Amino acid sequence: MALADPARRRIIARLSRGPATVNELAEPFEITKQAVSKHIQVLEQAELVTRTRDAQRRPVHLNAARLETLTAWIDQYRLVREAQYRGLDAVLNHLSKDKT
Repeated sequence: MALADPARRRIIARLSRGPATVNELAEPFEITKQAVSKHIQVLEQAELVTRTRDAQRRPVHLNAARLETLTAWIDQYRLVREAQYRGLDAVLNHLSKDKT
């Protein structure tokens, strides 16, 4: 998944503040610009970012609508898992009360 990597999550977080070039995105990382470019390619394939051409610059833009869709999908599974954990907590609490 595109957001499984912490570097890609940091790139998305940075792009949420506005477009940036690969060089700008690479600044805070201790990895090569080529590695950052590969992360951006993964995000492009997932349609989470797009690139445009502005004279010599090729800024990367966040696709906020796609990120919103992905977030909603993740939330569905998060809610299911939270309900399962609440059920497990109830069972464990009941078992611990039976032992006392």
